[in-house]
Amino acid sequence: MKSISQIRSLLRWSLLVIAVSSGAQTSSSKLQHYTVTDLGTFGGAYSYGYGLNEGGVVSGGAATPSETDGVAEKGFLWFRKKLINVGNLGGSACPDCSSEAGGPNFFGASAIISETPKAAFMNEDFCGFGTHRQCLAAVWFDGFLKPLPNLKGGHNGQAYWINNWGQLAGFSENDVMDSTCASSVPFQVLQFEPVVWDPLGNVRELKPLPGDTVGFAFGINDLGQAVGASGLCSNTSIPPVAPGAPHAVLWERDGTPTDLGSLYGQDLNVATSINNLGQVAGVSLAADGTKHSFFWTKSNGMTDLGTMANAIATVAPCCHTLNNKGQITGFWIDDQFNMSAYLWQNGVMTDLNTLISADSGWYLLNSAGINDAGQIAGFGVNPQGDIHAFLATPCSKSCGDQAEGSVPTTRRMPLCLKASAVLSASKWRNRNEFSQAFESVTARNSVEEKIKPLHGAEKLKKEKP
Repeated sequence: MKSISQIRSLLRWSLLVIAVSSGAQTSSSKLQHYTVTDLGTFGGAYSYGYGLNEGGVVSGGAATPSETDGVAEKGFLWFRKKLINVGNLGGSACPDCSSEAGGPNFFGASAIISETPKAAFMNEDFCGFGTHRQCLAAVWFDGFLKPLPNLKGGHNGQAYWINNWGQLAGFSENDVMDSTCASSVPFQVLQFEPVVWDPLGNVRELKPLPGDTVGFAFGINDLGQAVGASGLCSNTSIPPVAPGAPHAVLWERDGTPTDLGSLYGQDLNVATSINNLGQVAGVSLAADGTKHSFFWTKSNGMTDLGTMANAIATVAPCCHTLNNKGQITGFWIDDQFNMSAYLWQNGVMTDLNTLISADSGWYLLNSAGINDAGQIAGFGVNPQGDIHAFLATPCSKSCGDQAEGSVPTTRRMPLCLKASAVLSASKWRNRNEFSQAFESVTARNSVEEKIKPLHGAEKLKKEKP
């Protein structure tokens, strides 16, 4: 019954955090430094952090000893040095079935993506694990994993985020066969629609924008507003392998869709996160083929967060990378394929690696979630050279950070780790941002020879960098 005691501890801790935290916009321009905690694995070589709640409970996926390819994983929740395996819908009948955890909410309930032992419908690979098994949305709470229903006629679904009311956002197949889907999603046969599951597990379709036929939802706030993207099956690719679509969308509580627009009039726009103020973060394509993170409000529309020097992709990923203080987290990649986590606040984007001690031994690759206390979850290269999930917690300079101004601002990922980082990043929820970034650079700058060694370093999936 460990999970029950941990959830109770979580609730007490969450109440304390909420009591001392403010939901107001950040007023200070001073940048906070962070300590980094390694969340570990289930005995395997890698783990990835995907989100966290207000109590600092982190969700993600971690490898067991038999999972060695950088993709296979088991969903986890981490709290105070305890790593909880949420399991998978296959149970003992499918020990190698993968799962991923998102959220959790205030009460410790988590949105889950899980394979089952069943072969996929017409050889689809809906969740991108490469196994061609059926993949379902599920919810985990207090040790129990419950599958969520698909839309009528659908065989697969995915759930990404859960709010404090127990509503989950994601998407599901329907019964409409569409031969154009495979052009965007390999092996895909059926159309898919954004959905919300209510606390009882009932599924409700969110209509795409007029003229669009498919879509997916990523985040949902406590007001029941959801965000994601929509388009045609021929130009919309689904997470976790390929999140992309022409239109970033916000769905109101009643399901009414709103087109959030585009930064530069291009046809790739995805809304990834929404806070309780109705503000939205996401990604939009620029005319030069680079990707920019955006911040959207009802009054001002989309605002470009800017980019780091020589960035070819700056991404605010799914699904809770925007908190109620207006801070945004994500990752960026430069034209030499260096990858690094970032924090955006008060109109300034900062490499997160400049806000941790240079003596920590960590290199943070992606910051995938932030709560109102300023804690950040993600993954990076730990001091042992393995890619692990982390929790970065704000601290004073007395807790180990260097004095302000002395933190190096030009630190870069070691060359020997680049291929490993790319391979690990290819596993996480928005892994296609990396392949798209490489493709766009190849098209613009003819750097195929630079990319080939990275794609050819398959052995780094199984070996320590």
